[in-house]
This record gives sequence, structure tokens and C-alpha cells, in this order.
Amino acid sequence: MGNRLSKIYTRTGDDGSTGLGDGTRVSKDSARVAAYGTVDEANSCIGVVLACPDLPDDVRTLLVSVQHQLFDLGGELCIPGHAAIDDADIERLEAQLDHHNADLPALKDFILPGGGEAAARCHVARTVVRRAEREAITLARQDAVRPQAIRYLNRLSDLLFVLARVLARASGQGEVLWHHERRCG
Repeated sequence: MGNRLSKIYTRTGDDGSTGLGDGTRVSKDSARVAAYGTVDEANSCIGVVLACPDLPDDVRTLLVSVQHQLFDLGGELCIPGHAAIDDADIERLEAQLDHHNADLPALKDFILPGGGEAAARCHVARTVVRRAEREAITLARQDAVRPQAIRYLNRLSDLLFVLARVLARASGQGEVLWHHERRCG
């Protein structure tokens, strides 16, 4: 592939614009930039989960694969008309969801973010993926966004929720349940 960036700063964005993957210049606060920027943020959050030293190997392998797909998805959103995520990617997420959810007890209560460091980090990643999904939907109201991109983000947030449950249990701390009836003192 060769050197793509020989200089990190270009000064071309000093006017508040940025270049899309097809060379088009848009405002840095455009819906498209917000969408792929939030996908990038979600990818970084998954990197923070991966920084936990005691992640189960299967979760680590899965999240590294997800990071690559998120990078592809960011490219899809950055290049109008580009396709990088397909139905098979979504089906793989669904298979992982089913696999990791199989041994978890049915949900009877809401779960609060927590349950150990890795689980809490996973919850943060989940909420950022949810925001990325909202940003992609906002973009879809203005410009073409393939439905696979939105479905991928939706399934990924579900997967991260399930992984947070798995990680909370693996940590020995367990899930933090929301108590509806409580008194603050």
C-alpha cells in the first residue's frame, strides 16, 4: 500500500472543512462527518476494552474482528456510495450474540453499567455505538446510507451489551442490577 500519510497536518481543515474519501470537501460538523466520526470513537472505545489484560481469548478475538469491521464501516460512511458492510457481517454478529447469550440467565431487571472494569468499558463502547447508530440514521435522512450500516451498528450495540454481561460474570463482580424501589440517604 505504500506511505499514505507523509505529513500528518495539512492545514486544509483550518477553515472548518474536511475531505471525504471521494475528495469532496464538507463541513466538519456535517451529518456525514458526525456519523463516521462516532464510528471511529466507538472503535476507540473497543480498543479501551481490549486494553483490559484479563479478557477471555474468544472475546478478544471477536472484538479485534469488530474493530476491523468498524474501520470498514467508517470508510463506507466517509465515501458516499461505497459499500463495505454486508448482510454476512450482520449474520456473524447475530451468531456471536446467540453464542454469548446462550449461557446467560434471562433478564428480569435492568442492568446498570458496571460489573468490573472490562464490563464497564464494554458498556461505554455500547453507548457510543448506539450514538453512532443515531448519527447514521440522521445522515440517512439527508443522504443515502445503506441499511446494512445501520443494522450492523444496531446488532453491535446488542452484542456489546451481552459481552458486558459475560464480562461482569467473568470478573466475579457480577452484574449491577437497577433497583426501582430505593431511597437515597
